[in-house]
Amino acid sequence: MDTVRIGIIGAGNMGSNHVKMIGAGEVPGLTLAAVADRKPERLEAALKNSGLQLSTYASGSDLIKDGKVDAVIIATPHYQHPTLTIEALNAGLHVLCEKPAGVYTKQVREANAVAAASDKTYAIMFNQRTNCIYRKMHEIIASGEMGKIRRVNWLITNWYRSQSYYDSGAWRATWAGEGGGVLLNQCPHNLDLWQWLCGLPTTIRAFLQEGKWHDIEVEDDVTAYADYKQGPDAPYISEKGATGVFITSTGDTPGDNRLEILMDGGKLIAENDKLMRWDLKTWEPEFTATYKGGFGEPEYDVYEVETDGYNPQHKGVLIKFAEHILHGEPLVAPGIEGIRGLMISNAMHLSSWLGKPVNLPVDEDLYYEELMKRAATSRHKEETGIIFNTDGSYNAGAKK
Repeated sequence: MDTVRIGIIGAGNMGSNHVKMIGAGEVPGLTLAAVADRKPERLEAALKNSGLQLSTYASGSDLIKDGKVDAVIIATPHYQHPTLTIEALNAGLHVLCEKPAGVYTKQVREANAVAAASDKTYAIMFNQRTNCIYRKMHEIIASGEMGKIRRVNWLITNWYRSQSYYDSGAWRATWAGEGGGVLLNQCPHNLDLWQWLCGLPTTIRAFLQEGKWHDIEVEDDVTAYADYKQGPDAPYISEKGATGVFITSTGDTPGDNRLEILMDGGKLIAENDKLMRWDLKTWEPEFTATYKGGFGEPEYDVYEVETDGYNPQHKGVLIKFAEHILHGEPLVAPGIEGIRGLMISNAMHLSSWLGKPVNLPVDEDLYYEELMKRAATSRHKEETGIIFNTDGSYNAGAKK
């Protein structure tokens, strides 16, 4: 096989972008062969935008069963992600799932079990892992050259969305249709990077404001505190532990995107498309143990870290997906890793709902029970059929 016949399930905002990109031949190794969507007008748009004679289907299940593709991209509302992933893998298809892997970890764990038993590729669209800044941060942290992590703070408020965004789909910003707000829609990228760089926290205490800045029922403003302990799920954390703060909103404008990671030997700050590094001339553990001057602190050098400048985003994930299927090359993000950032998200929701800290791994049955209480009272919204251009909407950071 020299090309992968790909089918796209869901031709809305993200799915329509994949149709254009793959249909235009911009992803080596992928050939667009089919599209599924329950709305006929979206299928017509896919045919027009791709310029190809595609097989079209009214449902993802119909596309999966027809046998005309080797792989699928799942770009449907979030609750459907694990269900379609399981269905496609069981049908012998490779799967690339848009974020998040699902709404609740209990369902995602079932999909991961199917993936583990399958010989097919399962990947997730964590396109921010292709960003040269975050890749360089990961390289520095994993190398140990700056010691262990002591504190991490992420202020990620440049996810601003107007009311029109939330009004564009009946499923958006509802407990029954989307399963959450900024944490489930915009922040899966950031939560994935947070755990990819720092590992999983042991405890979360979060405060979620639901419908604070918009006429929606889910969260649009979040402040969370995390406690870390060194272990298999957090190997880069100091042996004395670490703390973290995560703040996000879709109501702040102008917003900010500042990730700060403090380590024994200095700190890294990613902000304004730059990675800055502070190198202590004497690492803090040694300085505090030996310095006799009381009020002094270590001297340091500060400079901008050079990266390779490469930030291919969605295209980069798609290319690696094809290369993995065709040539066994590494994926940007294996699908089974999607449960990790989602667990942090579920813990934040549960902590806010219960009004107290929660431990990780999260109590999956309790989370599901609390989520279904809210889904049962979710309000009905009328479908609009609006599709927005999502280019530039995902905090791409550094560009090439």
